[in-house]
Amino acid sequence: MPDQLFEYAVIRVVPRVEREEFINIGVILYCPKQKFLKAILLVDEARISAFAPGLDIDCLKDNINSFEKITNGEPHAGPIAKLDIASRFRWLTATRSTVVQSSKVHPGLCKDAGVTLLRLFNQLVG
Repeated sequence: MPDQLFEYAVIRVVPRVEREEFINIGVILYCPKQKFLKAILLVDEARISAFAPGLDIDCLKDNINSFEKITNGEPHAGPIAKLDIASRFRWLTATRSTVVQSSKVHPGLCKDAGVTLLRLFNQLVG
């Protein structure tokens, strides 16, 4: 199989958007040829609490849970989750000023989107 184009973004927690400081918590990857849209997200409570004391971790987990449900296209996750995978990826990676944000979208080439997602997660989130 030849290399195929994919796009990814790093998912971040930005506790105070006005300061633009963040912690990477995940990666979302979209590969149209493989009909692949998945995210790996990790809420390291101790790390986030040390970085942002007072951040409501339960609220953050709810937001991350919604992000995952939309990524997976779960039927009861609202109207965005019902969109095609390209539209869900674009919606999830759109610029926003919230506690959960994505980086800019970056392109690449891969043979196996799942393997690439795991590699990027390990490199960028650890």
